[in-house]
Amino acid sequence: MNPQVTQASPHSAAWVTFTYASFFASVGMVGIGVLFAPVDIWIKAYFAMGAALLVQSCITMTKTLRDMHEGSKLVNRIEDARAERLLMGMERGKE
Repeated sequence: MNPQVTQASPHSAAWVTFTYASFFASVGMVGIGVLFAPVDIWIKAYFAMGAALLVQSCITMTKTLRDMHEGSKLVNRIEDARAERLLMGMERGKE
């Protein structure tokens, strides 16, 4: 393994707990707001559907951005390895 490549540090348990709590609290608050909104049931259903689709699209977007970032890191590592191999070959040619 290349010593220059470092693994990303994992998130702390407190951060993961905070993230889950924040997500479920926000979903709960939106759900309660939709439930107690002084509007007809079909409007409540429309708001609930919109909120569900918004949550789903946010999750999809964050996963896509993360995948793109991870992919660019892999491409950069491959390019760095190629450049290092090329430089090592040039140094050996001078000797």
